[in-house]
Amino acid sequence: MEKLPVQMTVIGISKPGGPEVLVPETRAVPTPGPDEILIKVAAAGVNRPDVAQRSGSYPPPPGASDLPGLEVAGEVVAVGGNAKKHKVGDKVMSLVAGGGYAQYCIAQDAQAMAVPPSLSMAEAGAIPETLMTVWHNVFERGGLKAGETLLIHGGSSGIGTMAIQLAKAFGAKVIVTVGSQDKADACKKLGADHAINYKTGDFVAEAKTVTGGKGCEVILDMVGGDYVERNFDAAAVDGRIVQIALLGGARATITPGKLMVKRLHYTGSTLRPRSNADKATMVGAIESKVMPLIREGRVKPLMDSSFPLEKAADAHRRMESSEHIGKIVLLA
Repeated sequence: MEKLPVQMTVIGISKPGGPEVLVPETRAVPTPGPDEILIKVAAAGVNRPDVAQRSGSYPPPPGASDLPGLEVAGEVVAVGGNAKKHKVGDKVMSLVAGGGYAQYCIAQDAQAMAVPPSLSMAEAGAIPETLMTVWHNVFERGGLKAGETLLIHGGSSGIGTMAIQLAKAFGAKVIVTVGSQDKADACKKLGADHAINYKTGDFVAEAKTVTGGKGCEVILDMVGGDYVERNFDAAAVDGRIVQIALLGGARATITPGKLMVKRLHYTGSTLRPRSNADKATMVGAIESKVMPLIREGRVKPLMDSSFPLEKAADAHRRMESSEHIGKIVLLA
């Protein structure tokens, strides 16, 4: 077994600001605690919360690394005393509470999953956060069932492209909103039944038309703002609307009567502050319900681009351009 280095390169946030504040630093290689493993990072996913943390609006939870990065894939190089699920040498992918933008990263043993042969390491680094967000919000909170219609806002995002594939794999119909024809085409290629360009069309009217006036049983929304009220209009009776981000504004004006008349459920969640026990439970559900689809190659992350770890600022510029389709990863 190779001797671990004492120091590593990481990408720190020098101060809150634009992509240029992401700068390489040298830090000590961390040591895993009793229930943790140390991963030599091959790939780290880039996600919207990383951008929010960099800009100063999404601080890490207490006890988490101050470095950005919520998902990694790589090789286990050290394990804590209580770690039984994974051993040194295993190839794993894992959700992490922070610290992914680094050559080495600590993960909870129970939250890491074996990388199946169907995925490259870059793809494996692009999947844990997205997979857990989609599984929990669309299927656990949203209760999506076969035969129902799912409306996904931001269909070409990392989360959107994963949600399309999983919803179709479980027998649902999928409508997405996108901002360009290229994004519409990419979503349809993944299996979306209908794509609405929000810049030229009215998603409420089009969703109603596509569903024969019924509306959508589940809506996955990362926009917020004025979309909240419009989601109430686009939802079916007994519909479930799940809020996972607020890219369009943190406040909304709503008409509660619409919730009452349609018997709607409006819920939401964030993943990062959840307890380790909660996350481990989600991982268990994904391992039994979703990993077979990934092993068969029926579901995999749609990859947009990859950047060397040192070019994390360029990766953030790509994400903030909103031109990306699918996932952006850093290669350590």
